[in-house]
Amino acid sequence: MAHLSHKTLVSLMSEHEAEEGQSNILGSFSSWPHRLEKAFPVYAMGIPNPALDSSLHNSECLDPIWDAIRKEAKLEAFKDRDPACLSYCSALLYMKGFQSLQVYRVAHALWGQGRKILALALQSRISEVFGVDIHPAAKIGDGILVDHGTGVVIGETATIGNRVSLMQGVTLGGTGKETGNRHPKVAEGVLIGAHASILGNIRIGECVMIAAGSLVLQEVSPHSIVAGVPAKVIGRVHDHYPSLTMQQDETTENDYIN
Repeated sequence: MAHLSHKTLVSLMSEHEAEEGQSNILGSFSSWPHRLEKAFPVYAMGIPNPALDSSLHNSECLDPIWDAIRKEAKLEAFKDRDPACLSYCSALLYMKGFQSLQVYRVAHALWGQGRKILALALQSRISEVFGVDIHPAAKIGDGILVDHGTGVVIGETATIGNRVSLMQGVTLGGTGKETGNRHPKVAEGVLIGAHASILGNIRIGECVMIAAGSLVLQEVSPHSIVAGVPAKVIGRVHDHYPSLTMQQDETTENDYIN
């Protein structure tokens, strides 16, 4: 990236400052970030000066919102579990599963404040843009991976524990026969394969693995592997958190339950 010249930087200052002879601020690099950061992102300023670089890394010069975003990105699951994720920045900028989850969290906060119309408007927009439909009243924990994201549906009374991984096309929905508390409760560490559907007010125990394409209509005990339509227990999970290892083919013939 080409560096901005001193002449260009001077022209960016207000005419009022130039008329009052304040162009001598070019001699003081430490004052630049405060004046330019409002007009230019730090990464686009391109000024190779050690004094400036050190001032940009000073916590007093950084945007606290951006600091929070960076810290939260490091806590997310996408970088660790998705081999297609090259960096935290790529998750933040390009992965719609991550993006839709973050917008859901805003909508969920609005729902909790009683601003339900705005929350539902965000839900509608997420669904339109990302193809991910998460009701703002749903309760979702930390360290969640929504891989690819397309076709994911999470109902109003669904809950998802920490460190859960959901592949594309997963549905946490109702059976159509219930009202009130009618959606699944997914415990910590669960791995849900692509296009699996979990329907009704049922509990999925800790560290369960649900195979791709399964239809789950009954509660599943912890550390079970289920598959089929309707889903049945076919084995046991050996890893403590299948959602972290993302190994969906780890069972052997001896693991299967007839």
